[in-house]
Amino acid sequence: MSQKCDLCGKGPHRGGSIVQRGMAKSKGGIGRKTTGHTKRTFNANIQTVKTRVGGAVKHIKVCAQCIRANKVMKVA
Repeated sequence: MSQKCDLCGKGPHRGGSIVQRGMAKSKGGIGRKTTGHTKRTFNANIQTVKTRVGGAVKHIKVCAQCIRANKVMKVA
């Protein structure tokens, strides 16, 4: 199942998660130490919306930013 927005093409992005321990030097500690790196996926907020496309009512997948920007008109 596709996780892409049908309007703007926004989809999942790859990134990293860093795990740290210790207290920051500015707070009186000896500094932050990195204890691990993990690859992770940042998924777009994809919603299924019923809308009118070419005169017919269809379900399309749209990101939340496109819904808020009124790029799609919902049908009840």
